[in-house]
Amino acid sequence: MTATDSSPLPRAVLVGVDIGASTGFDATLDELALLAQSAGDDPVARIICRRRAPDAALFVGSGKADEIKLVVAEHGAQCVIFDQALGPAQQRNLERHLGVEVLDRTALILEIFAARARSHEGKLQVELARLQYLSTRLVRRWSHLERQRGGVGLRGGPGETQIELDKRMIVVRIKAVKDRLDKVKRQRGTQRKARERQGTFRVSLVGYTNAGKSTLFNTLVKAQAYAADQLFATLDTTTRQMYLEDAQRSVSLSDTVGFIRALPHTLVDAFQATLQEAIDADVLLHVVDAASPFWLDQIREVQRVLHEIGAGEVPQVLVFNKLDALDPAQWPRVAGDLYELEPGHVVPRWFVSARTGEGLPALRQAIAEAALHQERQLASERLDPRFDPARGEADGMVPESIETLLMPPVA
Repeated sequence: MTATDSSPLPRAVLVGVDIGASTGFDATLDELALLAQSAGDDPVARIICRRRAPDAALFVGSGKADEIKLVVAEHGAQCVIFDQALGPAQQRNLERHLGVEVLDRTALILEIFAARARSHEGKLQVELARLQYLSTRLVRRWSHLERQRGGVGLRGGPGETQIELDKRMIVVRIKAVKDRLDKVKRQRGTQRKARERQGTFRVSLVGYTNAGKSTLFNTLVKAQAYAADQLFATLDTTTRQMYLEDAQRSVSLSDTVGFIRALPHTLVDAFQATLQEAIDADVLLHVVDAASPFWLDQIREVQRVLHEIGAGEVPQVLVFNKLDALDPAQWPRVAGDLYELEPGHVVPRWFVSARTGEGLPALRQAIAEAALHQERQLASERLDPRFDPARGEADGMVPESIETLLMPPVA
């Protein structure tokens, strides 16, 4: 899946299978193509097929597998990428049948994460996810795994196969990586407690990958975090202080990893430490690509993952980004309004362009008002004996939610 600087990018054939009961099928394979490009491949052909159920041996059946083989030969492709998850035996059989490397969506995302992780924590998380994925692939996929090793007095025990040795090594390594990640979690917990003691107002950026989170982050805090028009441009959580003139104080702003459709569960589990910033935030800025024709599906996917990691109850503000990519006739008439995120759950929505700065002053002012509200609550806790920490208010005070404070003014 890699190419030298002097050689062209590896050619990939993309395959999507519409299983009747499956959800989230992408008939265009556009997102898979973007993932392939992010991994350094050149998608040269796309094949769509439909099945009532996956074929046990080849996933797509022998006839469609022969068709894919012809397309691979025609384009001189070096790999085939499936938009669905393949079983270990299906992947092995397809590689033998097609004669080229076969990847599924999960493996492709793992490749991108492995190439992009920069921090020590990020690398540990990616390694854990890859080991968990690999542990399910050791099913006679490689011939050397069928050889037996060991015997009386030899390492590995009598008749222990290479596959058993590899499985045991992976289990040991997974335990070691988990132990190191637990240590990182404890360190992050100590840092969060320090911010809580200081009364720091915590804001986290979340959203679908390539929605413009890192560009918005750089604009808000005047930082130089890496941002690019590609999927998963940044993986590691970055936290900076954002000064708000309206509040005459700073707040903590964190940029987190982007979500994507069918995000592998191994990655959700492995990135729990990174996503903890979203769980512990006072408010989430849910960044949405307003120019994407699939923005509604992307919102739903982000909501699903947020609920899965335990951040579904954190107050949210929708930030519809990339106004500059819209035709002027499509621009909203107001700077912000209300949006029903889920039935009965209305949240504030602001329209901005992180690239041009359009709408950002109003968003900053709304965040400042929420931060000042928190500051007043902390002051009441320190000075008012009637203050009830469990309720977060003093007797006689009318509580005001962060989401309410962040709502745009009524025209």
